[in-house]
Amino acid sequence: MPSLAVTATSRSFAPADVVYAALLDAESWPSWTFYYEVDMELPAGVGRPVRTGDRRTVRGRLGGIVCRERIVELVPDQRFGYEQAAGLLGSHQGTVVLTAASPGGTEISWSASYRHSVPLLATFRKRRLQNLVHDLASCANSMVNRHD
Repeated sequence: MPSLAVTATSRSFAPADVVYAALLDAESWPSWTFYYEVDMELPAGVGRPVRTGDRRTVRGRLGGIVCRERIVELVPDQRFGYEQAAGLLGSHQGTVVLTAASPGGTEISWSASYRHSVPLLATFRKRRLQNLVHDLASCANSMVNRHD
């Protein structure tokens, strides 16, 4: 099977710290993504920030698809990286890069690469990633609007 690399971009008028906070808040993802549930696998009773090496379980709304991801990179307000630790759709890794936009706001670039990909899934994966990055920008925008 061939590999696949996909990049999607969007822009938020929110500053990078707000976009980054939305990205790290896995429990809020079901309210703004197509995911049914995202759970961080933290030790019970521990309320601490997300760290490199943490794992999360992602469940999709359609068909209950589950994958486990491991966080591999955290650069506050700039980068977030993850890799799939287990799942049905083949191994992949992703990176979200946040950069300051002129005259304000944040450019969001979300890239994902799939080690093995069925050609028929390429269009689906590209569309899904574009929806996800657009939804992240919208979520960050709404967070700014709530605080105005």
